[in-house]
Amino acid sequence: MSFWDDLAQPIIGLSPMDGVTDPAFRFIVASHGRPDVQVTEFINVDEVCHGGDPAWSQLHYAEIERPIVAQIYGADPDKFYQVAQVVCELGFDGVDINMGCPSKNVSARGCGAALIKNPPLAKAIIRAVQAGVRDWASGHRMDAIGLRPRVVHRVQALAAGRPGVAPKPRLPIPVSVKTRLGYDSVVIEDWVAVLLEERPAAISIHGRTLAQMYRGQADWEAIGRAAKLVRETATLVLGNGDVESMADLVGKVRSTHVHGALVGRGALGNPWIFRAKAWARAQVNGSEHTEPLYDVPLQERFRVALEHARYFEALGGSSRFSSMRKHLGWYCSGFFKAAEVRSQMFRATCSQDVERILDRVLVDVQEPVSGLPA
Repeated sequence: MSFWDDLAQPIIGLSPMDGVTDPAFRFIVASHGRPDVQVTEFINVDEVCHGGDPAWSQLHYAEIERPIVAQIYGADPDKFYQVAQVVCELGFDGVDINMGCPSKNVSARGCGAALIKNPPLAKAIIRAVQAGVRDWASGHRMDAIGLRPRVVHRVQALAAGRPGVAPKPRLPIPVSVKTRLGYDSVVIEDWVAVLLEERPAAISIHGRTLAQMYRGQADWEAIGRAAKLVRETATLVLGNGDVESMADLVGKVRSTHVHGALVGRGALGNPWIFRAKAWARAQVNGSEHTEPLYDVPLQERFRVALEHARYFEALGGSSRFSSMRKHLGWYCSGFFKAAEVRSQMFRATCSQDVERILDRVLVDVQEPVSGLPA
């Protein structure tokens, strides 16, 4: 049993997105939407083992994000074995193996979706992660698995930086896989059969091949064919790709019979999308749900945008605030002069700039957003 088995179906989670699902964004989504599960950006196992700052910053999370899954990628099973234990030690609820990233920089190193062309290595990686989880649960110490001393110290520092949070018991956490339909052609039935040999807890399938990148429409019919195979096993299958609303999710889940779906672009600037989970679940299961869908007033949207900017800074993002601007732009859509406000957001250098911009937009119609506690 794992947390996956405790989730109501269809499971409705936040999809991992490189450069998007950082700790600040996940915190905001958890605070205002509450998806069933969240997954980190993909984290390079080599960088974790070398103690690189970017990788370690992605391993931060807040308790409100649970269940929270760490997604890792690479091409060295030994590194996966070590990082699986790091993930367990840090208290994550699950570990996900990225076999779907289409980036040329990633696939050129045999990582991400390139693993679709290398089934023996893909299977070895899954087994290495499962072994790492088992060995951690049996009592393996961080300083006895070949990690550099500074990496062990980082694990200890991160764990110690969670005051008031009781250590999780040493129980195995579930291992899952996120992948695509194929490399340069759709081979999802054969590929998912390979993955199922290693019995992952869940498989999430993005409805495009590596060659497609993010072009064209996600092929949910192909996801449905894979789901038919997966449903004959104990593994869960989730679909992903082009889910822009809860109504959209309902249609895709109904037509494919997946156990759930991960929402990506539909959550950009819209953490509230997950408030409609109960409605969506009722639609899929044919049960009644009379609670109305939530309509987010412009003022609340702006307040959350400011909260997001402030939390990003609180996590040490002041020196790289440019990474926050895309999120601010996503909050600014669907209202009069939204394009003009987005343009101003793309020039913001701190949360104070954000507050001034949003106050100017609302000053004539509503109270300023500055009433939000710092």
